[in-house]
Amino acid sequence: MDKSKQTQSETKTRIPVWLYPSTVEGLDSMFASDNCKSRSEYIEKAIRFYNGYVKSEDATEFLAQTLAATIQKTMGSSENRIAGLLFRLAVEVSMMMNVLASGLEITDEELSRLRGKCVGDIKRTSGRITFDDAVKFQNGR
Repeated sequence: MDKSKQTQSETKTRIPVWLYPSTVEGLDSMFASDNCKSRSEYIEKAIRFYNGYVKSEDATEFLAQTLAATIQKTMGSSENRIAGLLFRLAVEVSMMMNVLASGLEITDEELSRLRGKCVGDIKRTSGRITFDDAVKFQNGR
């Protein structure tokens, strides 16, 4: 049952639970790291998790959900790291363009032609342009 549906249509029932001291220690050390506000919330999440595992006949659905959640978390952190790297790269490229532009005399027409050529090169090679390619073009090779 969906957690949001449970909280709207059900009230919680208090039950006694007997646990070994080492289990309670593990519970206390982990529930905050799972963003749970209480032992009760952590235990409820653990029971739902285990119920999903037991209910699935071959555990495929259970593992797929667990794997998807793990991949999403990993992708999220990778996405943030890549976004930061792209931002820093864009800053460096902007600095390089400004330094070059301050020392070159290039007309708007030449700049427009060069931009068209570069867009075409990037599309044709899927972005695999090297500095050597640019030097060869600029030297007429």
